[in-house]
Amino acid sequence: MKKTRYILGLLTLLVCASSCENGFDQLNTNPTAATSLNPVFTFNNAMVGTSFQGSTLIFEGPIVQQIFTPNSGILAGGNYNIDNRGPTGANGGTWRQYYQNVIRYLVDVVAKTQNDASRTNLYNMARIWKAYVFMVLTDTHGDIPYSQAGLGYLAGNVTPKYDPQESIYNDLIKELTEATAALDAAKPTEAGEITYGGDIAKWKKFGNSLLLRVGMRLSRVNPTLAQSTVQKAVAGGLMQSNADNAVIRNNANYQNPVGTTLNSTEAANYYLTGTFVDYLKSTADPRLSSIAVRYVGAKSGPEQTAARANRDPAVQIGMPLGYDNGTIQPKAIADGLASFYDYTQLDRTRMGKFDAPCYLVTYAQTQLLLAEAAQRNWTTGNPADFYNAGVTAHMKQLGDYDATSLVSDANIAAYLQKNPYVAANALELINTQYWIASFLNGPEAFANFRRSKFPALKPNPYPGKEITGNFINRLSYPDSENSVNSINRQEAITRQGADNLDTRVWWDKQ
Repeated sequence: MKKTRYILGLLTLLVCASSCENGFDQLNTNPTAATSLNPVFTFNNAMVGTSFQGSTLIFEGPIVQQIFTPNSGILAGGNYNIDNRGPTGANGGTWRQYYQNVIRYLVDVVAKTQNDASRTNLYNMARIWKAYVFMVLTDTHGDIPYSQAGLGYLAGNVTPKYDPQESIYNDLIKELTEATAALDAAKPTEAGEITYGGDIAKWKKFGNSLLLRVGMRLSRVNPTLAQSTVQKAVAGGLMQSNADNAVIRNNANYQNPVGTTLNSTEAANYYLTGTFVDYLKSTADPRLSSIAVRYVGAKSGPEQTAARANRDPAVQIGMPLGYDNGTIQPKAIADGLASFYDYTQLDRTRMGKFDAPCYLVTYAQTQLLLAEAAQRNWTTGNPADFYNAGVTAHMKQLGDYDATSLVSDANIAAYLQKNPYVAANALELINTQYWIASFLNGPEAFANFRRSKFPALKPNPYPGKEITGNFINRLSYPDSENSVNSINRQEAITRQGADNLDTRVWWDKQ
């Protein structure tokens, strides 16, 4: 009898347990939790993350002699023509941000949308943005992980091979051509994306303008392919105004990394170079008053106050190259300044503020590239018209940083009259203007300087450089690659050349 009651009790317990187990999944599932993430949100994260890192102030800005610091330590790089490696070395700032975040997100978006007929526009937008990101990386370092990059989670490949830059460029042309052509305004347009709000016409103009940049990058290494690519981009339709600019709109939540750097620990450490300031002054360039500020009489960082701020172009004095934090102070005194804090800086309350927009590909740059293409007879049109449009567009673009930075129509007309387009000096004029129009876009200014060999900068005279030539030609691979992907890294070095600042990337021909 006791045994019978025991068995009945056990059966009852098992039935109850089974019932509880049957409802376990429902009881432990959050009915309001997202079961999947809309890939447009991932895409937005990728785009925001593309803003240039503060490390571009350490290498690219100083290499092209626009902005630099005389200080050493973690800020050493292009200012001294030396490498800056290590776990968080400035040579790998863009590499770490793009591979660890941006590319990972983009590869995920592509994987989630490539077979979804309702998201074809998002799929092709991601392909265009991915091409942009990889172009920055390969232009900076040369051979890089490309075809297998970003597949750590999706395919378990955490040691991607490095692709030759030539094959990367061939694929960039294919990707941009196909993705741009495939965009279709008759299909869902992805209004939730943050760059163009789903405007397919603007995405097409961005894709083709980026394709133009790709084509012009090949002007020395493969003029035939460069010309055909330029013609393909022009036929597809390029940016027509500043409203078409590819720009990241930063805000209090998603701050501009360069602006954040300039408004925090390094506020008193970065200065416009004498090279940049003197050129703008020599041509009476009205952009100087939009870009520069000098805290007259400042003897320290805390003395760089609003009361001392002077934006008059006439008083601007750029910091000379060739000095460090031990020798710049005597030079400043010799220049009649109170201290080196008295030299001209980027105005970090306007163009250098923490939420400043970050421009990737612009109408101004596009028009200047068109001017060069027309000068080379690779496309139709008047090079002078393209040149004037490019200069005008950049001066107008400055008003996007702050209303007080806008250059007036009268000042633009006066500048162009004093600095006219001269066909005999076309390539230097065009690419010097491209240098100005790419200010704060360190990767692009660095790349076009190497490609065009303009502006005609004098080598940084700082002693103790680690390069054998006059300028840094590429940035080295991050040290982390030597520990996590050493075999593939070494294969790239064997193919491309030593992992130093002297080795040239594939398209950089003398």
